Amino acid sequence: MSAPHGHPAVAMLLVLDVGNTNTVLGVFAKTANDDDLSPLRYEHLLANWRVATIATQTVDEYGVLFRNLFAMEKIEVKGIGGIVISSVVPPLDSTLRQVCERYFHTKPLFIEPGVKTGMPVLYDNPAEVGADRIVNSVAAFEKFGGPCVVVDFGTATTFDCVSAKGEYQGGVISPGIGISADALFEKTARLPRVDIRKPVRVIGSTTVGSLQSGLYYGYLGLVDGILERLLDEMGEEVTVIATGGLAGLIGTGSKYIKHVDDLLTLEGLRIIWERNTATKPGRDFSPSNSSTASPVPSARPWSGRKPRSR
Repeated sequence: MSAPHGHPAVAMLLVLDVGNTNTVLGVFAKTANDDDLSPLRYEHLLANWRVATIATQTVDEYGVLFRNLFAMEKIEVKGIGGIVISSVVPPLDSTLRQVCERYFHTKPLFIEPGVKTGMPVLYDNPAEVGADRIVNSVAAFEKFGGPCVVVDFGTATTFDCVSAKGEYQGGVISPGIGISADALFEKTARLPRVDIRKPVRVIGSTTVGSLQSGLYYGYLGLVDGILERLLDEMGEEVTVIATGGLAGLIGTGSKYIKHVDDLLTLEGLRIIWERNTATKPGRDFSPSNSSTASPVPSARPWSGRKPRSR
């Protein structure tokens, strides 16, 4: 088969980031014109999608959804040689595992304690850290170096701090702007539900405008207020990266966010997959015939190889 834009794909990697509200999927490919003697690297993002996370959907419903998405981009299911999943919705894990095995004939690699990430975790209990937070931190450090902070605008908004040595230090979790908007609508009798957008003026001249101003500028104040304190505490020149569904909306208005990267989580999943790949020159890898899904001996469950010096 041929990948879009004239790239003849020899192998593809499906990455899934399963959040409480949305699931983001991406397909990476290695092309045939790469050096066959080099380790297998999936560097070409062929397509990506954002769909609603529905915990009640069956294996077949998810299977049909994924196949339809592939068909729209003319990507053949049989080309998938590996699947890696980051999930914060445990009830869906079994369903997605069956989808991968039934529709893609591949056992997925779930990002969980024991998987090699290349990033030591300094949390008091590393197993408490959400998989998506580790994935984002790995990608941010790989792309931008450290120290850095990743702000992920999802159902909750998370702030994740990475040291100059590439250590996951911890961070902050706050309610997402969507939760704030829903609470305002549900707890008031006369206020309508509104779209979350940046208003033209701070002073609203209508109820809708006033609500939008309060949501946008109120949340922007929350984000910048937390970032100001984080940057002071980290004590160094820190790079701040935003990702997630509303990263573009809030991130572009922030005093501290310097980069907006909608694909950061997908890149992190690809990076972690490759770090768990026991490759041989010119050969593909699947966790179905590898021991990498087993816990890696380590003092901390999320730890992997030592971080690069910066």
